[in-house]
Amino acid sequence: MKQKHMETIIIEPKADALERWFAYVRVSSRDQHIDRQLLALKPYGVPQNNIYVEKQSGKDFDRKQYRKMVRKLKSGDVLLVKSIDRLGRNYAEIIEQWRLLTKKKKVDIVVLDMPVLDTRQFKDTLGTFIADMVLAILSYASHIERENMLTRQAEGIAVAQAKGVRFGKQPADLPKDFEEIFALWQSGGITGVEAAFRCGVSRSTLYTRTKERRDELALT
Repeated sequence: MKQKHMETIIIEPKADALERWFAYVRVSSRDQHIDRQLLALKPYGVPQNNIYVEKQSGKDFDRKQYRKMVRKLKSGDVLLVKSIDRLGRNYAEIIEQWRLLTKKKKVDIVVLDMPVLDTRQFKDTLGTFIADMVLAILSYASHIERENMLTRQAEGIAVAQAKGVRFGKQPADLPKDFEEIFALWQSGGITGVEAAFRCGVSRSTLYTRTKERRDELALT
């Protein structure tokens, strides 16, 4: 008996149905680019006002644009995402949102990088089973990838701190005659405002550096 193979079928929308096509685009931070995702979506002709763009972490689904899109989606709509990790990176929540969209709201989802995750195609029991299995594997892989990334980040910070690297906003440079200004201020010769002005820093910075200076003197 010949085995039945599933073939990838590219189903493009009819012109009059495009208003019911949506796309979700996400990157983790504001300095990352969305160009590759938009380029992948271009052949499908999704209306511009139906493309929801988010620059936020995929750790959960508490995202403004995603929530806004979900509220607009209704039965029969089609949602495109370039890859499953653009939808999110939390295993349990990806599965939950997939079921919310496909089962409860009756929305079809198309993952462009993984043709088997196209709910328009495989409506039979076997197709659904395979799609669910692939979804579970990819979602778990995305989840683990994020956890590993956070672990590497924490390890990198710990190593850097052990080497004396300081994180956060660096202290402002002080003038070469800071010691003289500092001594004059401490003796009451000038006010704190005047001392900060002469150093070219804010009063809060001056007070912080003064505390550091006092701590250094206490150790000598």
